[in-house]
Amino acid sequence: MYKKTFLRNTGTFLLFGGPSTFAFAAVVLMPFVVGLYLTFTNWDVRTGDRTLVGLSHYAAVFRDTVFIGQLWFTLKYVLFTVSIANVLAFFVALALTRGVKGEQWLRTGFFTPNLIGGIVLGYLWQTLFSQVLPYLGDRYGWALFQTSWLTDTDTAFWALVLATAWQLVGYLMIIYIAGFTGVPRDVLEAAGIDGASGYSLIRRIILPLAVPAIVICIFISVSRSFLTYDINLALTKGGPFNSTELATYHIVQKAFLSNQYGVGQAEAIVLFAVVAIIALTQSYLLKRLEVES
Repeated sequence: MYKKTFLRNTGTFLLFGGPSTFAFAAVVLMPFVVGLYLTFTNWDVRTGDRTLVGLSHYAAVFRDTVFIGQLWFTLKYVLFTVSIANVLAFFVALALTRGVKGEQWLRTGFFTPNLIGGIVLGYLWQTLFSQVLPYLGDRYGWALFQTSWLTDTDTAFWALVLATAWQLVGYLMIIYIAGFTGVPRDVLEAAGIDGASGYSLIRRIILPLAVPAIVICIFISVSRSFLTYDINLALTKGGPFNSTELATYHIVQKAFLSNQYGVGQAEAIVLFAVVAIIALTQSYLLKRLEVES
């Protein structure tokens, strides 16, 4: 009897979960294991040589001051991108759950940028910052836009942040809307009867009850921001003067242009560890707020 149940459960799993498990193993798990192995070798794609070098590549990573600097730059980029994207998505979702006329169309409009590929999105924003805004700045005397943001080291950073946040807002908005929909209406009505409104209603009622959605949104935005590459490539190409090179951009340059696959893969593993630590830590801390709420 136990054997038949086991075989039936195994067959059910293979039927429904087998294809996705195989895809995960082939696309995520196996490349990760192979990449981890390559960090211990001096692999040369031209000769096929895979000499074992131990931990020397990891030592090279921490001696690479350029990579360490770009990792700090990436942390700064992630901080501002995640903050701006989540704040905007929160208030957009809040506005679009109030019965606004045409809110379904507005939701679709805000979500659409998430469907645009990073390369296309980067070139769209490059045109905006290089041609459209300078033209409007010259015509109407807007000093902020009279020169392209992509030619200055400071404004190029904000251009990269805004482009990424604009893409993330729509996706995060959907999650926040789902979270707000789960807030009991009778709780909101009771709070309204007690005189809560505006800021106090958001701070004392909506925010505590929407913590699960906030946890998910911050986790997703942190992980996606750390792994940004396509927008960085299309929008700034790391310029001007390599001032906007994110860690992922540096890793690709190191591996595929400098032919240092072992070092590049070691940098990718270090970046993965940083992302995992930060994402899991923030998830744990916010989960505590969810329990307390």
